[in-house]
Amino acid sequence: MVAPEHTGTVDPGGAPPATAEPAPAPAPTGPPRNRLTDRIGSVEVLAALLILLIALREPLAALLSAPSLATWTTVFVSVMVQAVPFLVFGVLLSAVIAVFVPRSFWARALPRHPALAVPVASAAGVVLPGCECGSVPIAGSLIRRGVTPAAALAFLLAAPAINPIVLTATAVAFPANPEMVLGRAVASLIVAVIMGWLWLRLGRTDWIRLPHRPDLDDARRGVAFWSAVRHDIVHAGGFLVIGAAAAASINVLVPERWLQALADEPVLAVLAMAVLAVLLSICSEADAFVAASLSQFSLTARLTFLVVGPMVDLKLISMQAGIFGRGFAARFAPATFVVAVIVAAVTGMVLL
Repeated sequence: MVAPEHTGTVDPGGAPPATAEPAPAPAPTGPPRNRLTDRIGSVEVLAALLILLIALREPLAALLSAPSLATWTTVFVSVMVQAVPFLVFGVLLSAVIAVFVPRSFWARALPRHPALAVPVASAAGVVLPGCECGSVPIAGSLIRRGVTPAAALAFLLAAPAINPIVLTATAVAFPANPEMVLGRAVASLIVAVIMGWLWLRLGRTDWIRLPHRPDLDDARRGVAFWSAVRHDIVHAGGFLVIGAAAAASINVLVPERWLQALADEPVLAVLAMAVLAVLLSICSEADAFVAASLSQFSLTARLTFLVVGPMVDLKLISMQAGIFGRGFAARFAPATFVVAVIVAAVTGMVLL
């Protein structure tokens, strides 16, 4: 007799073959998901805020009726209403330049001699404008494409200050003082050229870290365009709100006699407005309206505010440090501040 064959394996103790069982499903490692919080987004938050405002409309109306808060609201809303159209238009132009203008165009358009390329690149800010939020990454792209750093940095400083959008906004903000437009254009162009030439003389290429902006390198230009628009409008719009709120707060909280005492000292007024421009970090398409609201100060002091702001402020220093490196920002920003204050003060004394 032949023993039957077993298809499975038999252990030495004669136990029947083990059958394979499916492995248990792994237990979830994270906390249980809440379906309610998963459905809460920006639309739901906005709806909740609107409902809250409706419910509290009477206490809010009583609060806003206070004279000081009414003045604050008036100044804030007036700055925002006047500045937002210029900000949006400037951001759209900046995105068009960053995405649709070929980066190799600049290398072909600029003179080969670096000393001549600096003033040409500075003047190009009139033809191809962009706000400071867009000019920093554009300047980095120019350097990456082979444009001499001095020319790219001159464009970085000039474009946010002398482009048609900014000059038009300045004319609208100062309807009784058209010389402010000329003073801003001349002083800003001089500062950009001086800083470009100073970089040729004293700058070192190892201070600059070559930039990378992946949202502008997208193969689909439409996607890159809207990405640039969203990026710049969020950053520039946020700083505009902060700047408008700060300007309104200065008008309400700071006693008039303090501002007047500071404004009566020409040197202190110029320095105070220069420091204020750095701290407020307002987009260049909107800063003229904030400067116009500070009517206690002289035109020269407010011109200093308009020249310094688009070239040296907190957001620009942080952007320059992130794109070009901390070593570059630590050297370039203070030098630009000093040159801008001196040139703006001299220009104001001559033209205003």
